[in-house]
Amino acid sequence: MKKIVVIGATGTLGQAVAHELKARHEVIEIGATRGALRVDSNDAADVERLFKQIGKVDGVVTATGKVFFGPLSQMSVAQFRKGLDDKLMGQVNVVLAALPHVNDGGSFTLTSGILADEPIREGVSATTVNLALEGFVRGAALELPRGIRINIVSPTVLTEAMDSYAPYFRGFEPVSAQRAAYAYLRSVEGAQTGRVYRVGY
Repeated sequence: MKKIVVIGATGTLGQAVAHELKARHEVIEIGATRGALRVDSNDAADVERLFKQIGKVDGVVTATGKVFFGPLSQMSVAQFRKGLDDKLMGQVNVVLAALPHVNDGGSFTLTSGILADEPIREGVSATTVNLALEGFVRGAALELPRGIRINIVSPTVLTEAMDSYAPYFRGFEPVSAQRAAYAYLRSVEGAQTGRVYRVGY
């Protein structure tokens, strides 16, 4: 049994990931605004505080991150930075802060998304951020010490999110959060590193 931290565990995807992991592992569920344990992953000091409180773990999963959807020609710098600060640096902050607390042979599993490979109109922020995250994982996999692995899951749009995002994803076949969660199991329980696990495409 491993001790796994799931950041974003109160969201749709995070709940599914935590549920699947609980079958075999001790799961520490972290929310942003809800739950007994919370963290603002945009605040590096807050992430450091969290891991000092939790102590040693065997794995960290991040199922977090906001990006801005809208026309590039009308996008402000602040709107573009939303994804850079939240989804990109939020997850990078977690890796940097948690690294000293991850046991030898442990793992990180981050989250990108289908727009890294399939850009859409009004999705340039998401495409930029998702590709940057995948680049971070590929590079970090070469440097993480003590046999620690790092992978990233790139799901297509979730069935549960179609009420909100359907207009952006016409023609995309959604997948359930439960199906996407299986890719996180492959990362946490497997042996690979530097991988992008694509789900639903």
